[in-house]
Amino acid sequence: MAENVAASGSNDDDGIREQDQLLPIANVGRIMKQVLPPNAKISKEAKETMQECVSEFISFVTSEASDKCRKERRKTVNGDDVCSALAALGFDDYAAPLRRYLNRYRELGGDNKAANQDKANNNSNSNEDKLEEQSSLKFRMIGSSKNSSMRPFD
Repeated sequence: MAENVAASGSNDDDGIREQDQLLPIANVGRIMKQVLPPNAKISKEAKETMQECVSEFISFVTSEASDKCRKERRKTVNGDDVCSALAALGFDDYAAPLRRYLNRYRELGGDNKAANQDKANNNSNSNEDKLEEQSSLKFRMIGSSKNSSMRPFD
């Protein structure tokens, strides 16, 4: 049994395997490929390095957002907390565009509170229209990063 634990990845003190704390490497590779020329290759080492970096970044930002919630005696981290955490950590170039994206996401009904408000206001857009707009917004964000200086969500 100890052999299986060792073979499946290292354990932390919490009993969580390292591989369970990281984003799936296939997803990381897919995101990396989106900003590279079609014929570019990515080494396994590069994917693994990026996988560790983005996972650490997410933990770093989430920890800051969680601290804010704890100080405000709340249990749920929301998008506003993540934006505030990015700004507090000095990632202002990302916080402002992410806040704009979050507001747009809420306008389109991706957030339950915003969706309920839309229903109360008798919004005429159908759910299909909203889903199409959300999908379009996400693809515009990804596509724009290819042509920009790596500033997301602009």
